[in-house]
Amino acid sequence: MKLSGKTCRGVLATMLAGGMLLTAGCGAGGSQSDRSNGSNSKGGGGYSGPLPAPAQPTSAAGADKAEGEQKDMAPTPTPDYLSTFALDVDTASYGYARRTLADGRLPEAHTVRPEEFVNSFRQDYERPDGNGFTVTVDGARTGDDDWSLVRVGLATRGRSESSERPPAALTFVVDISGSMAESGRLDLVRDALGVLTDQLRDDDSIAIVTFSDRAETRLPMTRVEGRRDRIHHIVDSLEPTDSTNVEAGVRTGYDVAVEGHRKGATNRVVLLSDALANTGETSADKILKRIDGARREYGITLFGVGVGSDYGDALMERLADKGDGHTTYVSTRTEARKLFCDQLPANIELTARDAKAQVAFDPQTVEQFRLIGYDNRKVADKDFRNDRVDGGEVGPGHTVTALYAVRLRAGATGHMATATVRWQDPSDRSPHEQNGMVETETLKSNLWNETSTRLQVTAVAAYFADELRGRSLPSAPTLTELSDRAAKLATTTEDAQVKDLATAIREANNLKT
Repeated sequence: MKLSGKTCRGVLATMLAGGMLLTAGCGAGGSQSDRSNGSNSKGGGGYSGPLPAPAQPTSAAGADKAEGEQKDMAPTPTPDYLSTFALDVDTASYGYARRTLADGRLPEAHTVRPEEFVNSFRQDYERPDGNGFTVTVDGARTGDDDWSLVRVGLATRGRSESSERPPAALTFVVDISGSMAESGRLDLVRDALGVLTDQLRDDDSIAIVTFSDRAETRLPMTRVEGRRDRIHHIVDSLEPTDSTNVEAGVRTGYDVAVEGHRKGATNRVVLLSDALANTGETSADKILKRIDGARREYGITLFGVGVGSDYGDALMERLADKGDGHTTYVSTRTEARKLFCDQLPANIELTARDAKAQVAFDPQTVEQFRLIGYDNRKVADKDFRNDRVDGGEVGPGHTVTALYAVRLRAGATGHMATATVRWQDPSDRSPHEQNGMVETETLKSNLWNETSTRLQVTAVAAYFADELRGRSLPSAPTLTELSDRAAKLATTTEDAQVKDLATAIREANNLKT
């Protein structure tokens, strides 16, 4: 949590907000000022207050633009008014919370990460025409107090059906320990991998490594063409055995991925496990240290897929975050098939590496602010442009949302904040960034009756996560009120995911009463 101003050390709470759309990218652009009711600022102008450090020219293609953006940029604001974090597309925390609630238990507070609840839902952000991002900033008043809820959203371009993705070289590391015998674990993995095998293209490659007390390579990196029957036979033969040595599985998986590395392809290790490590090294940092060279030299990223009613959330999240990847959680065949079929490009391809966001709040207008969630993704303000410091990896069609609780100074008007997003191109590691400003006058709407339904869904998800963590945000509805709002939003949006959210909130409310 990060607060600003001398009075920011007390108990914080949340929300009010406004609208702004920034567009960033490698050549992507165009005015988006018709969205929300905000501004489309690209830095500079007549404002002379605090902004992030001026952008540095990062490539020949972007040097002229970066130089132009620097001319009117003011010095860096004091650290108390900066918020910097790595982008995060994980959703495992929300998926596991839903599974836990369905089993009649409240999730443990330390497994609840608000950003993963929020990022589990479809957003209404504009998407760029080319590479890069759009960044949407909007929000609304949440009550009669001085707090605002500000939504900062990043979206990448979706991959159209006609576009050609690069070939994939995927190493599946499958947990076959005894704990995977439970229904909804290894049986679900077998089903999903079987469907995936039929979905992959002939020019894709696949390898399969299994692990229990030790790791075994069942299939070295193999082109799919003409070998689907062999792959199906291996997948169908997977059976649970002994203990869980995640270290052996990950280490062997990376060895196989390096040996079968394909230049120009998307090279990924996909870990499918309940992550209940009980044999070998069980520390995520020590496991990653043993494969660090392969990870950095070959750029092989890790995608973690969690399963099971008992799930090692902390281990899987740490492995993915520090392994330049992301995590999700599935508990049904429908979810698993959707993940490996419909969402395959978003989960194996990359459009941005080491993506970070930095928001600079204006101390003349902002009294306090708080980033909701991202506790494990914070980046030192000084490292925003240090490209050796890990950020987040983002694929095509992804959206990333960050929510801020912002309290304005009484009667304050004018500039409120400047938001900057920085990322590296996955092909040549060239850095790119864009920034823009938002004014206090855009913070006019009431959250529950004057904003988009998607902003309301975002707020409901954030309030729900905060309640499960045992905290209380300002103007927070009760669980009963949240359930009712989610049910109405499910009808309005005709979104099954929002209906599931309403069900989860109702289950939590029943367990708490």
